[in-house]
Amino acid sequence: MTGVKTGEHESHPARLAALDGLRGVAACGVAFLYHPLLELSAPVAASAPAAVLWLRAWAWSCVDLFFVISGYIFAHVYLGTKRLDRAHFGSFWRARFARLYPLHFVMLIVCAFLFGAAQVNTSTAFVAHLFMLQAFVNPEVRHFNGPAWSVSVEMACYALFALGAVRSDKVMRWITAVAIIIPLIYLAVMGRPGGPWFGECFPRGPLGFFIGQVLWRCRHRIARIPLPVLVAAALLGFSLVGEGPASPLFVLDLLAWPAVACLALRLAFLESRAMLWLGDRSYAVYMIHFPILLYFLPWLHRAASGWETVLIIAGFAAVVLFYADLAYRWIEVPARKAIRRGWKRPARPAALPDVTAA
Repeated sequence: MTGVKTGEHESHPARLAALDGLRGVAACGVAFLYHPLLELSAPVAASAPAAVLWLRAWAWSCVDLFFVISGYIFAHVYLGTKRLDRAHFGSFWRARFARLYPLHFVMLIVCAFLFGAAQVNTSTAFVAHLFMLQAFVNPEVRHFNGPAWSVSVEMACYALFALGAVRSDKVMRWITAVAIIIPLIYLAVMGRPGGPWFGECFPRGPLGFFIGQVLWRCRHRIARIPLPVLVAAALLGFSLVGEGPASPLFVLDLLAWPAVACLALRLAFLESRAMLWLGDRSYAVYMIHFPILLYFLPWLHRAASGWETVLIIAGFAAVVLFYADLAYRWIEVPARKAIRRGWKRPARPAALPDVTAA
């Protein structure tokens, strides 16, 4: 779920702009559909169209699309050019820290100031967020900035990826296989229908991330699949969500979201200026939307009609996009440059490409 900024070295891989646009769509799916729709007033929910109710039930899985996109992009950048070795290991983690931590830290402080008095926002939860371990220490959606759980899972996926990438392609393939098989076994034994379930935070991350790796390795074969087949696969996956007693992540991570990611690579509009703008700010949209939503809840709860709800969500989205743009330009980009510049060493190996993640 990342984009690659070129220009540091002529051999850097090209930016997969369509996937940048897609991660913007995924961020909006969580921020502007799933979380607001959960708060629909009873009259509006009772009369909502089937499509709205489907999004209300399943748009949380856009986070799993994030993981798939991220795995594909990391394979594209760090496996395709064989650039992640032991000499570049420090540069890899410097880039990851510079990309994810500054805004995460700022939002943690903001949420601690705004909601620190809440009973669930304990000192243990704060320390867990501070060290990006929030998904592994009593994960709870109401702890400070709830959606940030996926950031800690993403960092764990990076660790697994780096462990294999610095060794050999054979090790990387074994890690990929294990990181997919073990979550599938867990979901088969422990998985429940519906969701999201916070006990599945870590299985969801590696499953999607390393499925993205597989998609990248099979990209040439996938490129020969007719477009209608990919569309049909995505629609089939979405139609099967919630059917039967199994976890919905089976059809979402094994069929629906892989089909969507492969389909996105063929859609030119995802590379448009507007979509790339959204993709660049997708991390900020995801990280800042939740505390803003809490201030819109009274209006959502009082909404008496579908149109009134639409206007409230549109206003909420406009506010989030405004602050996401400020966060991107005044926090993310300057912090990233400052950290990379501050940790720069005179005799270090050539810098790795700057991969942005949501």
